[in-house]
Amino acid sequence: MSQRVLTTESGAPVADNQNSATAGVGGPLLLQDQHLLEKLARFNRERIPERVVHARGSGAYGHFEVTDDVTDYTHADFLNTVGKRTEVFVRFSTVADNLGGADAVRDPRGFAVKFYTQEGNYDLVGNNTPVFFIKDPIKFPDFIHSQKRDPFTGKQEPDNVWDFWAHSPEATHQVTWLMGDRGIPASYRHMNGYGSHTYQWTNSRGEAYFVKYHFKTNQGIRCLSTEQAQEIAGKDPNSHQTDLLQAIERGVHPSWTLYVQLMPAAEAADYRFNPFDLTKVWPHKDYPLKRVGRLVLDRNPDNVFAEVEQAAFSPNNFVPGIGPSPDKMLQGRLFAYADAHRYRLGVNHTQLAVNAPKAVPGGAANYGRDGLMASNSQGRYAKNYEPNSYDGPVETGRPLSAPLPVSGHTGTHAAPQHTKDDDFFQAGELYRLMTEEEKRRLIANIAGGLSQVSRDDVIEKNLAHFHAADTEYGKRVEEAVRALRED
Repeated sequence: MSQRVLTTESGAPVADNQNSATAGVGGPLLLQDQHLLEKLARFNRERIPERVVHARGSGAYGHFEVTDDVTDYTHADFLNTVGKRTEVFVRFSTVADNLGGADAVRDPRGFAVKFYTQEGNYDLVGNNTPVFFIKDPIKFPDFIHSQKRDPFTGKQEPDNVWDFWAHSPEATHQVTWLMGDRGIPASYRHMNGYGSHTYQWTNSRGEAYFVKYHFKTNQGIRCLSTEQAQEIAGKDPNSHQTDLLQAIERGVHPSWTLYVQLMPAAEAADYRFNPFDLTKVWPHKDYPLKRVGRLVLDRNPDNVFAEVEQAAFSPNNFVPGIGPSPDKMLQGRLFAYADAHRYRLGVNHTQLAVNAPKAVPGGAANYGRDGLMASNSQGRYAKNYEPNSYDGPVETGRPLSAPLPVSGHTGTHAAPQHTKDDDFFQAGELYRLMTEEEKRRLIANIAGGLSQVSRDDVIEKNLAHFHAADTEYGKRVEEAVRALRED
């Protein structure tokens, strides 16, 4: 079998790929060496802007199979038949660090699933924790700035991290998660995934339910201590990537069982706390887990840049039967995620193979044209406006989900208060669920970071949050911080 001929970008054969053209033997290079200039120019442009958050990631392909009937709650096509399989792409990530950061660090993990359904792509963008640090998207840029590299020192600063948390009491629940035993997963395979936000399901009768997603790992939960993580990160910064890649290559296909919690929409207004608050979980005794199906990953990407770095997820990518809720953080992300990809990848990023819908032959059927890297000409007779008289795609008139009721005056309102709204109760509940050894490690992790803060008032504000969550919790953190600062 003869080898293919090496060519330039324009398809011309390359005569010499080892030596640049020069003006005589040993002379200066020639501007006319098109092959050299093309290679260097392409090399300079190989990288694109990395994600501001979730930059460091890994991904894999697989499928989702429905195991239980949920048609009473949603008319989504990919969930309408037990046994139905839908192709998926899943991207895991750390949140705060840059693209070259280590995997084994104390940080939430992104857990994003793209379902290539027959009614379009459905993106479920979540984390490995069921809650988050804040409840309003207007605080998100400030929160991320506080967790990332300081503009002056160029590194993450405990003063910044804890100062923001000191002024954000709603973060106490997630801080307790992050500093606890599940703060550093041993691998992407050995952690749960959560939709985290509250979403909406609508059934064929138009009845609406609010829903939370839980992907329970079938490999079992495995986590690292701070000391184990530091050792692993030093030996192999790509430890999670290595584990996922090698497991799938040797035929050990990781899987998760999807469960949901379902709340009839009418119950939301009178629930004892705001069910759309991202800093809180719904107790399982109120809304038990209902099994839906099984997620399996069985194929690695052939090119990490093309398929993982360029994978674009947006929680605004819904399908009929699934929609948003009044969750304020979700509402903010409906814009921010898609806008981030338009910036990083261009307006035509949905035409890339990893992002393109498989439901529509030839790509999305709409009137979007042109822009950088456009490839959707759709033929000489296709129009780029609507309505038209040329048999172009038309609207269905069928909403994807039930409408959300609204009332009142516009303005910058605080979230509506429910009878049991509180920033600390669930953090205390989580603490009280822990064993003594788990509590000991949690206290040590918190004190290790908080004791490095230079301002006493910031330390005191944070200690007040832990005291409010649980008296013992606050006392033990305070004592541990004092001991470390006196050393």
